[in-house]
Amino acid sequence: MSLPNLITLGRLLCVPIAIWLVLLDHFAAAFWLFIAAGLSDAVDGFIAKHFDQRSELGALLDPIADKALLVSMYVTLGLAKHLPVWLVILVVFRDALIVGGFLLVAALGHPMRWEPLLVSKLNTALQIALVGVVLASLGLAVAVEGLAALLIYAVAATTTISGAGYLVRWTRALAGAGAGS
Repeated sequence: MSLPNLITLGRLLCVPIAIWLVLLDHFAAAFWLFIAAGLSDAVDGFIAKHFDQRSELGALLDPIADKALLVSMYVTLGLAKHLPVWLVILVVFRDALIVGGFLLVAALGHPMRWEPLLVSKLNTALQIALVGVVLASLGLAVAVEGLAALLIYAVAATTTISGAGYLVRWTRALAGAGAGS
């Protein structure tokens, strides 16, 4: 088990703690844990790339830890009524769609690239920003209502576009037309 994988595992283990903190209205602690998790993601990636510690386990574990934290925060903040339920449903549905599509295409043995779409990377960045802004407003009394509203609609738009992009990619892969494009 390499250092980057241990850091990623630590981030994954932060998920239930982050949920617990939000449910107990300890938003400042949840904010700082969320920031620490984000920094740990950058640190494990830096170590893996610059010290030749990339691994197959890390390549699988890292996105799982990222998605577990983000989806858990969306669901928890939605249940606590700090994010709109429609947005939570959209975010969770898109992620379920991505996992389901990945499994379907892989199970059918169709070759295709699995790199994230550019809009998907933007979507992830916006999702992270929204959780950070919401937690900061709740826990640090930072006035960011306008920014939060803007991020809600930006996350909704990029989530929808990203989900549609993956549907197009998988449809092409399954049809055999330009696999992975």
